[in-house]
Order: sequence, then C-alpha cells, then structure tokens
Amino acid sequence: MYSPIVFDYWLPSYEREPAFDALYVVRVADSLPTNTAVTLLDVAVGPSIVSLVTSFAERLDFTDGQRITSDQLRSELDAAGVALNGTDRLFYLPRHAQESLRAEVTPESTRPLTEADAAAFEQFTAAIPENELDEAFVELDHWLVYGTFADDRLVAASSMYPWRGSQLADLGIITLPEYRGQGFATQTVRAISARALADGYEPQYRCQLGNDGSSAVALAAGFTLFGQWDVVPLND
Repeated sequence: MYSPIVFDYWLPSYEREPAFDALYVVRVADSLPTNTAVTLLDVAVGPSIVSLVTSFAERLDFTDGQRITSDQLRSELDAAGVALNGTDRLFYLPRHAQESLRAEVTPESTRPLTEADAAAFEQFTAAIPENELDEAFVELDHWLVYGTFADDRLVAASSMYPWRGSQLADLGIITLPEYRGQGFATQTVRAISARALADGYEPQYRCQLGNDGSSAVALAAGFTLFGQWDVVPLND
C-alpha cells in the first residue's frame, strides 16, 4: 500500500503482520532515534509497539517481547511519573495516489518560494496566530517551500525537511484564516509532495491528534492514515 521507505523507517520486517489483538508488544533497545526514551506506535492496520531504551524498560519492569494492554502501559507510565509528549497522526500517500499525483499539473498560482518571496512570506506569517505558526512549523529557509497565491497575496504555504536522516520528508502547512476551506492548503500540499516524490523522498504529513482540520487537509490531498505516534524525551 505504502512505499517501502515508510515501512523500513517505522517497522522491522518481523513487525509487519496485522495485529490480532489490542495489545502492545514491548521492544527494548540500547538507543532510540532523536534522543527519545520511549516511543509508542499504533499502526492503523498493523501492530501496536512500545519501544523503550534499556534504562526505562528496567525502570518500568518491562521485558522485550512482553505484551501489555494500553491501560496497563499508561498506568505504569503514570506511576513512574513519565509523561508522553502528545500523540501525532502520521499520514502517507498510498502508491496509487502517488501515481496520479506525479501526472498532475500544478496550477500556476502555486509555485516554489525563495528568498525573493521574503516580503510576501513575512506579510503572510504576520496575519496568522503565533500558536498556529509554531504548530505548523513552516519556514522559508526549509529544504522545500511552496506557496499558493490568490488576490495578489500569499494565502497558503507549505515547507518540508528530511525527517531524522531518512528519505521521509516531513511537511507543514498553514493557510491564512480568511482563505481556509477553499482548497488552497490541499493544492499546496499536493504540489510540494509531487516535488518531493520527484526528488526521491516520501512525503510525510504529521499533525496533532486533535487537529481535525489538518487531518482533513491530509485526506483531501490524497494521504491516508498510517498510524499514531507518541514519545517520551530521553531527559524525562
């Protein structure tokens, strides 16, 4: 369904069988990516995995291969005073959606952004609440940046950067409040995703669990839900 890039990053080959119960399987490792102590991965059509560095596994008295319920896992984390960072939804483009996207012609109103667009980008970000900008994390100096224009102004912007040294390209998207619900975010996401695919990267759409508007954009742009992911930083 998805590119091997997605599965190779998130799931070892022996973890790819569909789940037959609602239990987490415990995996213990010497280290985890990007300074994390615990990761929770719930694949939409697949397993649920909790991965822990050895010190945290010992702290929680978990062993490799153990199977536990979600309630048991969260109870043990709470009892140990360990707080999860907050669940993200992970969306990817299925292979058939990639084929249609590659053949799609990007509208002239959507194009790459460069430093020459700095003034338009500054005006754009000034009109968006700061908390929304922080969550979207769209920056003009990122690896790829695309924008959509309407009424002689930038109304939607998306940027990407390679995710943790992989071939996944993590994207953010933000639209001016008064231009939302008109398809500009979807148009921009599809354009930047097509460019990432052409450059050999796999677009990754990631948003917070409660952000239903962002999830709707992902689905409208052709992405489907791969799973949900949460972490505990190593310094907790």
